[in-house]
Amino acid sequence: MERRALERHPQEEHTELTNIYEQRGLEPELASKVADQLMAHDALGAHARDEIGITDVASARPLQAAGASGLSFTVGVAPPLIAMWLVPASLLIPVVLVVSLAFLALLGALAAWTGGAPIVRGTLRVFLWGTLTMVATGGVGAMLGSAG
Repeated sequence: MERRALERHPQEEHTELTNIYEQRGLEPELASKVADQLMAHDALGAHARDEIGITDVASARPLQAAGASGLSFTVGVAPPLIAMWLVPASLLIPVVLVVSLAFLALLGALAAWTGGAPIVRGTLRVFLWGTLTMVATGGVGAMLGSAG
């Protein structure tokens, strides 16, 4: 879309970029010169970076995201799976439930702490949504005759 806008309305795009630089503190004449030079060098790159906020740091990294998701699922499944292997069949459901919920709370706290959010709120959010998800899953299983 930005490429088309640059082709169809170059002056409006220049003005837009100039206004961005003025808002960042440059004098109007200097902001216009900066916009001129950046657009002459790489207009699309200048607009992507300064208008939209797309940078090399903020660009998508699908392999990194896939690896992080795979690792988080592996780490997340480990405690309930280990509990399942260690407890007798008669205690399987309550122990796996408690371990799963405790680990959800721990992961919620860790995620909140890592992201700089309030820890109690993050813990409760993940714990409550996880609990609701488990209840819904168990309910569907019971309705279909698949839950024991």
